[in-house]
Amino acid sequence: MPRETLEKILALARWAPSGDNTQPWQFEIVSDSQIAIHGFDTRRYVLYDFDGHASHMAHGALLETLRLAATRFGLRTDWTLRPGSADEEPVYDVALTPADIAEDPLVRHIESRSVQRRPMRTTALSQTQKDALTAAVGGGYTLQFFESFQDRLAVARLLWQNAGIRLTCPEAYPVHRDIIEWNARYSEDRIPDQAVGVDPATAKLMRWVMQRWERVDFFNRYLGGTIVPRVQLDFVPALACAAHVLMKPAVAPAALADHVQAGIALQRLWLTATFLGLHLQPEMTPVIFRWYARTGKRFSALPAIFSQTRTLAARFETIAGAGQNDSFSFFCRVGRSRSPFSRSIRKRPEDIQFSDSE
Repeated sequence: MPRETLEKILALARWAPSGDNTQPWQFEIVSDSQIAIHGFDTRRYVLYDFDGHASHMAHGALLETLRLAATRFGLRTDWTLRPGSADEEPVYDVALTPADIAEDPLVRHIESRSVQRRPMRTTALSQTQKDALTAAVGGGYTLQFFESFQDRLAVARLLWQNAGIRLTCPEAYPVHRDIIEWNARYSEDRIPDQAVGVDPATAKLMRWVMQRWERVDFFNRYLGGTIVPRVQLDFVPALACAAHVLMKPAVAPAALADHVQAGIALQRLWLTATFLGLHLQPEMTPVIFRWYARTGKRFSALPAIFSQTRTLAARFETIAGAGQNDSFSFFCRVGRSRSPFSRSIRKRPEDIQFSDSE
């Protein structure tokens, strides 16, 4: 295959979603029919990348996006996890072969898919839309929809509690400080402040406060510093949507490849939502905090944080009608809205491509 074709496929594939736009991958063109994805995870310095699972799901979303992009050129992809590669630095070998296939309808939505953090319309999802979203994730997963006002209110309260943990945990502060690109409409490797979802005055105050943890802690303790962000970023958006959607695997994930498969499913869910004219916002921190709580893994030096996390996990399970041993893979809200004015974009292809092996 011409090198130009491989470069076009990778240029599309790089639009796959990743937590806070970290893009935990690099590309290598091994030959005219093989690409290697050199993945990595951020567990050592990102609180929300529990055991690398969030990054592994991003790898899955990338592999699915690559598969879809290849159909534009009449190509099939088959990927394998390279034997001996570590979970923290997995390598995925992708073979491309000509096939009698048409371009997948989801391809044209790869670049337009984005995160909507602001309020959406509460127009209910149709049964056709719900059926399409359910079909998108495949038989290995089920979707649970939280649609009524009471359901959305319950989730809003959950996210209010979740944000209280997120914003008062000192170990989370470096992540929040580093992921925002200020005075930006677009960002190649972070989240632009104009896409965060707060009003300009709050954004300006956030920028000043977040320069040092001591300021954050002071505002939280004495000035109710978490209230406005929790209202604007969590509570109001949780009510202002069509539904919250919980994706659950039929079999509990046990290995890296299982989380990769979850990433494949979530990307198909997200692209299908875009295809249906819906917008989506991931709501993954309750899922991640529940992972910590149910494995007993403490992530903060503050004892109260872990206690609050266990309470949050129990509340999440009550809302979902689930038990402690049930697995949750992905949580999000969906609805109709205008396209976001501001969004994360992606690194340039040349910044994420290795030198050729040949």
